[in-house]
Amino acid sequence: MRVRTGLLSLLLITAAAAATLVAPAASYGAVVVEVGVAPPPLQVEVVPAARAGYVWAPGFWQWDGGQHVWVAGHWIHERPGYHWVPAEWVQVGPHWHFHRAHWAR
Repeated sequence: MRVRTGLLSLLLITAAAAATLVAPAASYGAVVVEVGVAPPPLQVEVVPAARAGYVWAPGFWQWDGGQHVWVAGHWIHERPGYHWVPAEWVQVGPHWHFHRAHWAR
C-alpha cells in the first residue's frame, strides 16, 4: 500500500508541475485587444548598428489606459531556427485588432 501511495503522490506532483508549465502559455494566447481607434502612424526609429546574436524588435503602438502608447524598439536575443514577427495592428471592419510580436519557425 505504501508503494501505491508514494507512486500516486509522485504522479500528482508531476502532473501539477506540468500544468504549471503549460498554463501561462495557454493564457497568453487568449489575450485579445480590439479597439475602435486606429493607431497613429509608426514613429521613425533610428536602428542602432547590428549586434551579433541579436534581432531588432521594432517599436509599436500598444493600447494602454484607453489610448495608444508608443513602445520603443529594442534588441532581443536571436533564436536559431526562428524569425521575429513584429507586433501589428490589423483592421477588421470598424475595429482594430492587435497582434502581439512573437517568434515563428
